Order: sequence, then C-alpha cells, then structure tokens
Amino acid sequence: MLLCTIPTASYLYKICRRVSFFANFSSSCALRTVGFSEESSMHDGNYLELQCRMQNFATAGQFRKALETLISMRNVPEKPSVYDYNALMHCYLKTRNVILEELVEVYLGMKRFGPAPNALTFNTLVNGMLSLGNLIDAFFIAEEMCRSGFALSFTLLSKMLKKSLELGDFNCSLGVFQLMLKLEYFPTEPSLNLLVFVLIKSGMVGDAYSVLSVLLGKGYFCSVYRYNMILWALCKSGQGNTALELFCLMNKKGIVQNVCSYTALMCWFGREGLGEDLFHCLDVMQRDGCKPNVRTYTVIIKFLCDARRIEEALAFLGRMENEGCDPDLITYNVILRELCHQDRVEDICELVQVIDQKGFSPNTYTYAALAGGMLKVGKIGFASEILLDMISRGCTLDVAVYNIYFNCLCCGDRSREAFSLLKSMTEGGFTPSNVSYNTILKGFCRENGVEEALELLDFFEWETNGPDIVSFNTILSAACKQKNSAVIQRILFRMEYEGVELDVVSSTCLIQYFCETGKFAECLDLLDYMICYGPSPTVITVNMLLDNLCKNGEGKVSIALQLRDQMQKNGLTPSIAIESSLLKAMLRGGMVCDFIFLLKTMVMEGCPPNELIFKVFHQAMSKGWTKKYPQVAKLLGIVIMQQV
Repeated sequence: MLLCTIPTASYLYKICRRVSFFANFSSSCALRTVGFSEESSMHDGNYLELQCRMQNFATAGQFRKALETLISMRNVPEKPSVYDYNALMHCYLKTRNVILEELVEVYLGMKRFGPAPNALTFNTLVNGMLSLGNLIDAFFIAEEMCRSGFALSFTLLSKMLKKSLELGDFNCSLGVFQLMLKLEYFPTEPSLNLLVFVLIKSGMVGDAYSVLSVLLGKGYFCSVYRYNMILWALCKSGQGNTALELFCLMNKKGIVQNVCSYTALMCWFGREGLGEDLFHCLDVMQRDGCKPNVRTYTVIIKFLCDARRIEEALAFLGRMENEGCDPDLITYNVILRELCHQDRVEDICELVQVIDQKGFSPNTYTYAALAGGMLKVGKIGFASEILLDMISRGCTLDVAVYNIYFNCLCCGDRSREAFSLLKSMTEGGFTPSNVSYNTILKGFCRENGVEEALELLDFFEWETNGPDIVSFNTILSAACKQKNSAVIQRILFRMEYEGVELDVVSSTCLIQYFCETGKFAECLDLLDYMICYGPSPTVITVNMLLDNLCKNGEGKVSIALQLRDQMQKNGLTPSIAIESSLLKAMLRGGMVCDFIFLLKTMVMEGCPPNELIFKVFHQAMSKGWTKKYPQVAKLLGIVIMQQV
C-alpha cells in the first residue's frame, strides 16, 4: 500500500542525495570550527554586544560574519547556547536570500559538536524551509525532529501539508500525511478535501482511496460527499470492483449513501454493459429511499442508447418527466445522437423542437451529436451542412467538432482539402489533436495515398512524443491491403524506431497480408509469437487465418484443424462461418474422417443457428456423402436440428 511506503523512490533519491551532502559538509564544519577558534583575537568579551552584532550580520545576510561572531562567543563560559544558534538561523532565514549549504554547516556542527539542536531549532528550520518553498528539505528536517525525540506540532504539519498541496508536490503531501498519522494527528477537513481532490485530479485515485481507507480504519469519519468523489473517480477510471469495495465499506462503517453514491456505481455498470446490475442497483437505491435525479436518469438513458435500445431510452425520458425530474441538455444530446445513428429523422425533428421549447440553446455537443450521428449512417452531406452552419454563425467550436468535420471531408474523398484546412487553421492558432491527424491519415489511405500518409507522419506536430499506435495501424492496414511490402517495411522500421509495439490490430493486419501473399509459415510464426508473448490474438485474428488456410488446399486444411484445436485450448471459440469453411474445404479435399470428426465436435459443443450449415448439408448431398456415409447424414441432421 502506497501509504505504508512513503517516501517514494524519487523522494528517497533526493533525500539520499541530501544526506550525502550533509555528510560531506560535516567534516568541513569541523575544520572551519577549529579555524574560527584560532582566530579569536578579534573577539569582544561582551556577550550581549556579540549577540546583537551576530543577529545584525545574519539579518543583513552576511552569514559568514554572523557565524564568526557566534564562534567568538566561546570566550564567555557555556556560550554560545543553542538559543544563539537558533537566533542566527532565524535572522538569516528572514532575509529570504539563503544559501542552504551554509545552514547545513551550522546544523551538522550542532549535531556533532554541540550544543544539540532543540525543538526550536527544528521548528525554525522547518518554517524557514517552508517559507522558501523547499518542501523536500522541510520534510526531511521534520522527520529528523521526530527521530530526535521532539514532537512536531499539529499546526506545523498542517502548514506543511497545505503548502505541499498548493505547490502540487503530491509525494511530499502523502509523506506529511503519513507523518501526521504516526503522531495520531488528523488533517483538517479543508486540507483533507484538497488532498483527495488533487490526487483524483492527477489520476492517483488509488492513493486517494488509500487515504480515506486509512482514516476510516483509525475512526476518522468523512462526509459521504468525500467518498462519492472517490466512488466516481474509481468508476470513471474503470476500477469498478474497487468502487464496490468502497461502497460496501461505507455500509459497514454506517456511512449512509445518497443518490450520488448509487449513480456512480450505475455509471460503471453502464460502461461495462452490465444492464442487469445497473437496474438492480436502481431498484436497491429506490428501496433505500433515494430518488433518482437527472444524472441518474442520464446514466440509464446513455446505457440504453449505447445498447441501441432507443425505445426504452425514450420511455425513461418520459418517466423522468412524469416524476418531475426535468431532463437537461446532456440528456437530450445523448438521445439525439442515438436517434441520428438509427436515422430516425421524424424523432430527431421532434426532439429538436422539444429542446427549443424547453428553452435550451444547442451547444457544441448538440451539433456534434447531430453531425456525428448523420456521418455514422452515411449522410455525409447533411453532417457537413450542420457543421458549416455552425462555423458560418461564429459558434465557438472545440477540436472534437472540427475532427467530425475533417472526417466528413475525408469520407467524401476530400482528404487533401481536409489537410489544407487543418494546415491553415493550425497557422491561425488552432491546436489539432492526434485524432485530427489520424483522421486525415485514414482519409489519405482510403484514397490510396499511403505513401503520402507516411510522409505526413513527419509533417504533423504531434501532441506528445510522436505518432501513436492508431497512426501506425492506419497506414499499416492500408499498406497490407494493397500488398505494398515497401511501405510495410518502412512503417515497421518506424514503429521500432519510435518504440511503439505492435498491438493486436497491427499483428492481425500483418497476418492477413501474409495470408494473401501465400506466406503461411510467417503467419503461423507470428501467431505463435502473439500467443507466447502478446498481444493475445482475438477470435477475429484466428478466424481470418483459419478461413485463409481453408481456401488454400488440403495440406492447409490439416493445419487449420490443428489451429482450431489450439484456439479452443486458449479459450477462443471459432465462428460458425469458420466451421462451415472447414467443412467445405474437407468436402473439396475428400477428407471424410476429418469431416465426421469436426461434425461430432460441433454436435458436442452445440452449433449455433446459421444458414451456412444447410449449404454444407446440400453440398454433402450433391457429392453423395450422405448416402455413402450414413454417419455424415446422421450428424448433419443433428446439427441442423440443434439450430431449429
């Protein structure tokens, strides 16, 4: 658990470097101290005058003179005291023009030669480091203080936690948090809220969850709103199982969940396509007395729209209106997008009128939903008109909407126009995303401009370190379909140079290319590599290879059968189309025994309904196999009956 291992590796590195620095200066401090003792002829015996002079030098930033004056106090019995050293540090730190190494010398000299640092020494150093923004050093001194047997105040640690959060040093924040727990301190509610918020915002959701879990284990109870923040973050980041654990922990500790808690879980169920769990959660929420709000209903409607269950989504829209829960523009946009996907023009017009009657002003998401939906059903012209109308009216558009317009142009074989527009917009200050570039790459590839697409990889100003896997897959897929070995070699070399690994899409493209060029040995080698080292092949990958093997002679059919068995062992189920292709190949090759064996296997596994098996049956009849081999007729009859 992260909270048990703070400081982190990077922080430990900095501390170790500082410790070695301290060690190097300890010997230097000893030598300088001796030197200062030998030069005591200038020392004044008046202790109070020396004190005043030392503090004046320190306040003026003249550290060396202040230190020499401090050492000259040794002419006075039992002086200088620890308070004199503390005064030196305090006055010097107030100048805010501090050379850290000079303070290190004094601190290490005190540790080795005396007087020993006291609580005020540590507090002075910590406060001084914080005021200078040196969080790492402040935290190290705080830990030194604890190791020396002094108790850090709650106020000082709270100040350190707040400062680290303001500066965005999350590792230091977690370190201070752990130190507070060791001293049985709990952070203030504003600091805790800020800590949880910044951790979630920075993607450190697991750490935020750990923070609240540790506090809950120590009897510190936060409001349900704090837990809901983490529930939502976990669900949005795909960590639904952890969210369920937190939800159950809240129940166990007596923290009463509200509608926001349940909605977070429903959002995760919807994203995962777990409709049964989503609606069960809705029932439980209502039984617990929580009334669904607009966000709850929007989550449900989005799930139904993603599952293409638009009628049920519209029914829920009516239900929420009947219950007095007014839909917002986000709800309407979700439904509008799916209506566009299903090309339901009348319903689209009706919903647009409802949006207008409700007093909502269509936003970029509304237009993106309309244009994106129309583009998906092939109405490129209508989608372009919507977007051009937005542009002509001076609407503020984001990169996502422009990406849809680029896609419209590319789908209409106007990739070069899209590229020209992108180039002029970029010169005018527009910042494209990787999606913008990949959309145009795909357009060039669609128009057989694979060579040009490859050149564009160097022309585009990519968001991060260069083209991503989608960029390479777009060009590689087109090159494989065109059997362009030169581009394939160049793209593979470029991927290796950029440090981008082949994924299942690029690997499948290569297998298809090898199949179509008759290089089945390379196909099988690549498949073996994928199985052993990843990425794991999908059903699509193996089905495509099996289909090609079946179409290339009897020798390849035997390999296809072995591959089918291996596929089953790896948990991949061949499609009925592949099974029928195998049966047809065996019919062509006269492979009766293999034909009967596969039929038996299909009977045992339960063959899903498909017309392809009827075609195999008719081919077997025309070949005379059903008469000559009664077992064939019997097995085919069983398979067909399973489908009825």
